[in-house]
Amino acid sequence: MVKRRGHQLLLVAHFLAVIYAVGLLQAVKEVREGERPQVLDLFHQRPTASNLRAFEKDLEAQSCVAQVLRPWMQYARFLAFKDAGEKALIGRSGWWFYRPDVRYLVEPCPTSSKDKTGYGEVVSAIISFRDQLAARDIRLLVVPVPGKPSVYSEMVSARAFPVDPRVHAHTRRLIGDLTGVGVEVVDLFDAFARARAGESRSHAGRYYLIRDTHWSGDGARLAAEAVARRVRELGWATTSSTVYDLKPVRVSRPGDILRMLRAQQIEQLFEPQEVECGQVIRRDNGQPYRDDPSASILVLGDSFLRIYERDEPGSAGFIAHLARQLGQPIASIVSDGGASTLVRQELARKPALLVGKQLVVWEFVERDIRFGMEGWQQVPIP
Repeated sequence: MVKRRGHQLLLVAHFLAVIYAVGLLQAVKEVREGERPQVLDLFHQRPTASNLRAFEKDLEAQSCVAQVLRPWMQYARFLAFKDAGEKALIGRSGWWFYRPDVRYLVEPCPTSSKDKTGYGEVVSAIISFRDQLAARDIRLLVVPVPGKPSVYSEMVSARAFPVDPRVHAHTRRLIGDLTGVGVEVVDLFDAFARARAGESRSHAGRYYLIRDTHWSGDGARLAAEAVARRVRELGWATTSSTVYDLKPVRVSRPGDILRMLRAQQIEQLFEPQEVECGQVIRRDNGQPYRDDPSASILVLGDSFLRIYERDEPGSAGFIAHLARQLGQPIASIVSDGGASTLVRQELARKPALLVGKQLVVWEFVERDIRFGMEGWQQVPIP
């Protein structure tokens, strides 16, 4: 009996040592680096539920023990169970998907008696922005971008059909709501469906990246062509004589979904994807496309505008291709993950950008309809 009790005490001692060692190691590291131990933050703020959750999140992110052990644990889980963690979902034939993209499609949209579609907040924010622009004689064109699983649903599950309209029914309802109140919307779902109908077997997966949340170079160009076509149909852009050419370039992208895992051990298992892009070049001086803040068109959006445009190779993304199609430089505000509210807040801080504008194109990826950073706030533009 005494021996058994001794084993129990030893087990408890080891358990307590493991628990307290993590905090002690973290405190020692912070003191050695000249910082105040993070645990003392508990005594400098009220112990509310939100403060404690924020503290726990910061503690988890900055823990030196977690930073060392987490990648190896993720690597072991990936090898054993093909589990890519909370942000990634492994599909078919080597395709990876961002989990919130899939959640947006498969989870029911929350509704209430006052808001039967569940998108009243989104519609109200868009109408408010449309009306503020109209008071300045500026048009608004809304561009919801399909998430990758909307376009390549069959790569998520064998039970899904390519570009099945039922997959993106949530976004279709929002487009219907906006159209019903007179907001002009570009339907990129139809554009990608038509493009995929002519997609050859050798070019399967042409329009989105395999291990990335974003579209490919061809996808960005296809979307820009669809938006430019709608702008011309509406007569919302003045004609211009700036001529741009395309320069073929190739870039390598390991995939942002892989990087989200923060586990180099997993990243090293995959080769970067080679992506063909068309860099937009001015014919008159041979220089890559550049924005013009004084242009008559302003584009707002998220990382779907940033990719290929502001990162490698540059001047080869949606913005540059839209400028090429319309024959004129444009202005832009881009915020990764912030198209629902943050881009309008930045515009509110820089209202001079609206001087001389005729058209605002507002792009956002469809998952932001429910999961947008900072939600869909009303943002007054001074």
